[in-house]
Amino acid sequence: MTTRAGFVALIGEPNAGKSTLLNRMVGAKVSIVTHKVQTTRARIRGVALEGDCQIVFVDTPGLFKPRRRLDRAMVAAAWGGAADADLVVMLIEAHRGITEGVERILEGLGDVSKGRRVVLAINKIDRVQSDVLLAITKEMNERFPFDETFMISAEKGYGVTDLRKWLAGELPEGPWLYPEDQIADLPMRMIAAEMTREKLTLRLHQELPYQLTVETEHWEERKDGSARVDQIIYVSRDGHKGIILGNKGETIKAISKLAREELTEFLGRKVHLFLQVKVREKWLDEAERYSEMGLDFKDGK
Repeated sequence: MTTRAGFVALIGEPNAGKSTLLNRMVGAKVSIVTHKVQTTRARIRGVALEGDCQIVFVDTPGLFKPRRRLDRAMVAAAWGGAADADLVVMLIEAHRGITEGVERILEGLGDVSKGRRVVLAINKIDRVQSDVLLAITKEMNERFPFDETFMISAEKGYGVTDLRKWLAGELPEGPWLYPEDQIADLPMRMIAAEMTREKLTLRLHQELPYQLTVETEHWEERKDGSARVDQIIYVSRDGHKGIILGNKGETIKAISKLAREELTEFLGRKVHLFLQVKVREKWLDEAERYSEMGLDFKDGK
């Protein structure tokens, strides 16, 4: 049997549905999914199988107008992910159409498209009428020579199988890049940290800005088959620490419970999760924090 394998980058604005699409393609939760923008920080690789093809998806951070060092590093990671891939999927939201952010991505696509094919995936098609979809499809293809256009709903699964099959057929022949049973190339420590950060983001809503990060400080495999996981939540202000802890520690207990349950389900074994909150005023300017997130500190200049 001839096998195929390669990298597919998912690019788009924040909240376009890239993480949801990645999780749908892989069939497991490997990328953080919330209703908030800019939640994916690292280039998360999820591995999907389609027949004799192994598709390695790169879920890049959303492309947006950067304001801070972290923003600039995330945008650089997104374009870098696209430039390193065999194929690129540009995702846009049907109900939002061609926004300013989409315009900026179209402008940047010319550079990364050299030597690789780019397809358009119009997501959330269940939110608009067919005439609106046709108009967006026409205009987008007039603006850029996409190889194919797919209409999908990443959340509900519409059109996702067709997209995955097309991608599998276009990747180069070659040996698989990862073991058959591996679904992500992120270390478990980072996946665990992302799970906790998702729970923080969902629980705290607008109370806390994006100035927090989670790191898995220690991972201990126990003789009974369980794992002890110690994580640190870094925040930049004392006030943020109080918000995360909550009244009598209620908030952090609830977050810890949700993260522990998800991690236990993901690993299929018992997990003992311990969270600490530490204030580091300048964590956004520390190279080590960026390395933990899979970003390049120098890209934030």
